[in-house]
Amino acid sequence: MALFFLWLSGWEIKGDIPKPKRFVLVGAPHTSNWDFVLMLLAVFVWRIDIRWMGKDSIFKPPFSKLMIWLGGVSIDRSKANNTVEQVVTHYQYQNELIVLIPPEGTRSRVKRWKTGFYHIALQAEVPIALGYIDAATKTVGLGPLFIPTGDLETDIFAIQQFYADKQGIKPHLF
Repeated sequence: MALFFLWLSGWEIKGDIPKPKRFVLVGAPHTSNWDFVLMLLAVFVWRIDIRWMGKDSIFKPPFSKLMIWLGGVSIDRSKANNTVEQVVTHYQYQNELIVLIPPEGTRSRVKRWKTGFYHIALQAEVPIALGYIDAATKTVGLGPLFIPTGDLETDIFAIQQFYADKQGIKPHLF
């Protein structure tokens, strides 16, 4: 059904899921709720089990069970929760774990990306898969794997260069 919906709406999927299935999946640009829907449709087509973090307000009834079924993990953003450390711990005990994280942390325009995704990958010693939405080409895809070096500024710059030609659903917000 996911492939049919993507085809019907004119979107295509590019890229293959890395093996083993143990990495942080960056989802960018994240400018609309539709970015999220399109990425989830791609995840269904790729037949992978992912986890993603969302603000706790979207986990309220009547949608809470659906969000959890879709792989959602509720995050209370009003206080520090040691989220990076908690996710790293999960990687230590899982043979397969894919966590989807939008680096903007919101659908609104931001001056700087949040770096939790980077710190999770670095500390868990897993690669970062560069997942993307490109509304200009109507493509949802996976770019190359990125191995964090520990040089945060240089690595974030290199990752952002991959996304430089990608356009979100609402391009003015990326």
